[in-house]
Amino acid sequence: MKIVIAPDSFKGSLTARQAAEAIRLGVLRAQPGAECVMIPMADGGEGTVQSLVDATGGRIVSARVTGPLGNPVDAAYGLLGDGHTGVIEMAAASGIQFVDAQTRNPLTATTYGSGELMLDAFDHGVDTLIIGLGGSATNDGGAGMAQALGVRLLDGEGNPLLYGGAALANLKTIDCSHIDPRLSEITIDLASDVTNPLTGERGASHVFGPQKGATPEMVERLDASLAHYARIIRERTGRDVEQLPGAGAAGGLGAGFLAFTNATMRSGVGLVVDATGLKSKAVGAQYCITGEGGIDFQTRYGKTPVGVAQAVKEVALDCTIVALAGNVGKGIEQLYDSGIDAIFGILPGACTLEEAITPEQAQANLSRTAENAARLFV
Repeated sequence: MKIVIAPDSFKGSLTARQAAEAIRLGVLRAQPGAECVMIPMADGGEGTVQSLVDATGGRIVSARVTGPLGNPVDAAYGLLGDGHTGVIEMAAASGIQFVDAQTRNPLTATTYGSGELMLDAFDHGVDTLIIGLGGSATNDGGAGMAQALGVRLLDGEGNPLLYGGAALANLKTIDCSHIDPRLSEITIDLASDVTNPLTGERGASHVFGPQKGATPEMVERLDASLAHYARIIRERTGRDVEQLPGAGAAGGLGAGFLAFTNATMRSGVGLVVDATGLKSKAVGAQYCITGEGGIDFQTRYGKTPVGVAQAVKEVALDCTIVALAGNVGKGIEQLYDSGIDAIFGILPGACTLEEAITPEQAQANLSRTAENAARLFV
């Protein structure tokens, strides 16, 4: 009996690898002779780097870069086991975890450190980059990232722009003659399921700005600055990125990539499926166990359990897909039309959130539920 074990992380509790191991232990108590294939998964968001490093036998690389406030921060990214693919979560350098209620300021926050992480990955010889867009403290349209890569964003007097989205209102010209030449040799895949454009009511500033500390006045100022930025990009590079789906991801970082690199926007879980080799590893599987911290009707929109289910059933049509979750929410019946065959909550009874997410308790709950599910496997 071949069983694929491909969970996402259980946020705040277990990494994807730890979750997979807990599931494996439970399965083997019920099916001692089973062939268990563990593939830690992610959907392009938080935890993607660790999941892909774990799944491919890669390693974590640390670097000192510029944080969103302009001060030095320690960040990390992954080099996968193939030796030539790098994985970066932009939040590792430019994330909201580096600011608090007193210091957050989307007018001046920068993605410069995300560009520096890319340069460090170039120095390590990568020819492919997977970049997770999400969790940003920034609203600069990827201007800081572009500056780190050598793009010169200049005001009317020929001076480099200051950090942040507000400074884009002063942009007069763009000089790409000093951009790092290695960019032309790198394949960049952007992992994001955000489809928002750069500007407008569904754009980066209006939708995501308030959670980064933007007041209504700041939102209008930032949106106008990004619209001006998009116009100059269009005039100077010939690329019209303003209304492209995903341009508004990570405070407009999506637009920066689409403007200054040859990056391609892709589904996060789809990228992880490819990078881990999930499909080839699932050939011949009779069962697959996936899961994550919470499952509800939103899971069908680019989340790991449905992504895993659909990928596995492409190569193992009769494989039974079981999903495990710490919290089972509303609308899960919709998921049965998306490839999942059964969904189980792992909590044994009423408890506090603090109790439920302790690693020891989560491991025990996940392992026990996996064992119970596996007792039905024949």
